[in-house]
Amino acid sequence: MTANANTGSWLNEPTTWTRNGNDLAFVTDAKTDFWRNTYYGFVRDSGHFLGVETGSSFTATVRVVGKFESLYDQAGLMIRIDETQWVKTGVELTDGELFLSTVVTNGNSDWSVAKPFSELDDFHLRVTVNNGAMRIQASRTGMHWPLIRLAPFPTSENYLVGPMACTPERAGLSVAFFDFSIGPAITTDLHDLS
Repeated sequence: MTANANTGSWLNEPTTWTRNGNDLAFVTDAKTDFWRNTYYGFVRDSGHFLGVETGSSFTATVRVVGKFESLYDQAGLMIRIDETQWVKTGVELTDGELFLSTVVTNGNSDWSVAKPFSELDDFHLRVTVNNGAMRIQASRTGMHWPLIRLAPFPTSENYLVGPMACTPERAGLSVAFFDFSIGPAITTDLHDLS
């Protein structure tokens, strides 16, 4: 199965966006976010997400380019079953620096950050879901794919997968997603970085 941004539908469609084949660009609206409960006590499901329906296993890839300026500016991929079971992963500005950020949500959200390389205003992201596990990898060039996170994720007959961006503190993040694609799950060894 192969899918792209042309086959997706919006959750919280941004006011300004364009789509061209496998490429997508948009500008975030004000105070958009995805989060459930943990630490802060609130639930937010207002972020922008273009979801493409997949089967029970897949690998999704995308190149993300943006100008991240304010606390919690973020963009990347979302994998979603419903409003209580989802993952968002990508770049996020926190404490004055860009990090690769992942929030795994199963009723409640967790949050982890990593910095395998510093050039995070333009990077590649790859997410694989297979047999109840999610493998998240990032790359500067799209050639070498270090592991960012391995996490359990509920099995489902299908998922929604696609570009996501949020700006909890403002509006106006301009972000572009290039070469978005979904294909069969990569099942190579975890230490195979190709």
